[in-house]
Amino acid sequence: MKDLLDVAIRAMISLVTLFLITKMLGKKQVSQLSLFDYVIGISIGNFAAEMTINLDSHYLHGTLAVIIFGVVAYLISILTMKSIVLRRYFMGVPTIVIEDGKIILSGLKKVHYEINDLLEECRIAGYFDISEIAYAIVEASGDVSILPKSEYKAVTLKDMKIKGSKANILANIIIDGKIMVNNLKSMKKDEKWLLNYLDKKNIDLDSIILATLDNGGKVNIFKKEKIKNGGILE
Repeated sequence: MKDLLDVAIRAMISLVTLFLITKMLGKKQVSQLSLFDYVIGISIGNFAAEMTINLDSHYLHGTLAVIIFGVVAYLISILTMKSIVLRRYFMGVPTIVIEDGKIILSGLKKVHYEINDLLEECRIAGYFDISEIAYAIVEASGDVSILPKSEYKAVTLKDMKIKGSKANILANIIIDGKIMVNNLKSMKKDEKWLLNYLDKKNIDLDSIILATLDNGGKVNIFKKEKIKNGGILE
């Protein structure tokens, strides 16, 4: 029982430490991590796991290791913002792998991509014929950015000289029957306005799973409904 309590305490300490370090390092999705960020993340995770389940080690040692790696990563992020040379070294640089519909083998070797890897990324982006691609670039994060040739670009409203409507931002104002007060304030509305709106529409607050409001004043409401799946996704 004592060991279980010790593990629980260590787990809470490691969780709090990881949360604070993550907050310090900023928000990045896994797909956006550079190689350096990835190594730091794995190392910190290993330290936290070791600190939690290895009762022979002092939890302060693991906490110190996590903090040191986190501070080093933070300092490196500051330095890479100030130095292009360091940024290129630690974060990497984009690499061209397709140019004017032609595969750049030297670029593939540099990023350790096989031709099948490249073709897969192109297909995922919607390009089954690489001759339609003007440039394909492997970003430092490993993602592939594709610029199609002009004749294969999707037609836009601007190309057709059609004036589009202004884009509106959406705010979630009800989630699972609960009013999001802060979101309402951001949209310059209040609870009274929302409840009056629902009353006029004869809609019960508890029946709503999601309601959104855009800055044009349009409200979209999604009710809690039981819909039977036809089985096509099974």
